Amino acid sequence: MNTSAAPAAAHDGNALPRVLRLIRFSHTIFALPFALGALLVAADGRPAARTLLLVLACMVLARSAAMLFNRLADWSLDQRNPRTARRHLLASRTTAIALLFLCSAGFLGAAAVINRTAALLAPVALAIVFFYSVTKRFTDLTHFFLGLALAVAPAGAWVAQTGRLQSPPLVLGFAVVCWVAGFDLIYATQDFEFDRREGLRSLVVRLGIPQSLQLAQWLHVAMFATLFAFGLVAELGAFYYGAMPLIAAALLYEHRAASRRDLAGINRAFFQSNAFVSAVFLAAVLADVWR
Repeated sequence: MNTSAAPAAAHDGNALPRVLRLIRFSHTIFALPFALGALLVAADGRPAARTLLLVLACMVLARSAAMLFNRLADWSLDQRNPRTARRHLLASRTTAIALLFLCSAGFLGAAAVINRTAALLAPVALAIVFFYSVTKRFTDLTHFFLGLALAVAPAGAWVAQTGRLQSPPLVLGFAVVCWVAGFDLIYATQDFEFDRREGLRSLVVRLGIPQSLQLAQWLHVAMFATLFAFGLVAELGAFYYGAMPLIAAALLYEHRAASRRDLAGINRAFFQSNAFVSAVFLAAVLADVWR
């Protein structure tokens, strides 16, 4: 095998698709529907086009910045991990740093245009989404910090519409924390041996795979219950609650795939089921607030 050709092959094609693969842009679909759902509830189903566009811009820019920061923080680790060994070939470190500054500045600028509260809270939000990337160095609870990073999305969307934080986005944020921590526990089973060898911290390393999968199940039960609580505090109705069995089915599918310990199956179920959960949530909120 001609190994010298590998870096060149990784850089074939346009730069933009490579950068999008580097930051897993397709995974934006996980958090975005929860932000839009919170925005719809806060705006009684009819947010202004300006607010909607600014929320979308903030979501994409903040997540892109967070993923770029994560890639830079794990640059050398990713090269040693067989699962991610070619990730650094998608873009240079210099490019990643430049894009990190651009996305961060863009997020802060877009938030400043929304309202004063959003402008004041934007640096805090950025610090939270960046902080997750270093937690694996010192705590086993890294999965919950990832959940917190994604839970910023509905809170930020609510602030964009109302200018203040209230109970509905906080309840929804707790559901997001439980959901993300649960699926991240499942996803982290792929790196169990690598993380243990490198001395990285996670509950999967601490508890082992069987107990981690069991904890993930309980976290998704908590997420499911909290979605019902969100429906109550947001005063949603039959359309919203009628979609809950679909979310339960998607979570069961994900856990069934995880129980088989098939890495390809885990990756497939990870994207399909979680994308389905977030899409169904948004559709349920949309149907209810427009009823």
